[in-house]
Amino acid sequence: MTSRRAGGWAPVLAAAIAAMAVAGLGAAITDLGDWYHSLRQPEWKPPDWLFGPAWTLIFSLAALSGVQAWRAASQTNQRARIIALFVLNGLLNLIWSVLFFRLHRPDWALAEVGFLWLSILLLIVTLRPISKTASWLLVPYLLWVAFAALLNFAVVRLNAPFAGA
Repeated sequence: MTSRRAGGWAPVLAAAIAAMAVAGLGAAITDLGDWYHSLRQPEWKPPDWLFGPAWTLIFSLAALSGVQAWRAASQTNQRARIIALFVLNGLLNLIWSVLFFRLHRPDWALAEVGFLWLSILLLIVTLRPISKTASWLLVPYLLWVAFAALLNFAVVRLNAPFAGA
């Protein structure tokens, strides 16, 4: 693929669509109904309204990271690896939401969030030699998921055991 094609609008459009798809599916999966509101939460939990803007910023930075990495990649196999790692990360992000919000299993979500965090770290490490900018753009995502994991841990500690556990 020529650098001209790699630098066009197609990667931007693909990254934007992918980010919006994961964000939209995640929002659709998230149910802040009676079950969620009945959970005991730690005092330091941010207000629910903050999560939407935080995820919007994180997904925007992740999409920008993907575009930066795609444009900086010099080989087709690098681009395939970039896509595979972002797809894996998106799937893990959605799986966490299903486990926590749909299956009502914060304990299972806590086990899964480690894999989500590792997928972000793998992206950061993999993208660094291709584009330091792309790598740095994912650091807020890594930090947010680390914070979310601590929040998830607190919810499990305050509310366990869960149905079927």
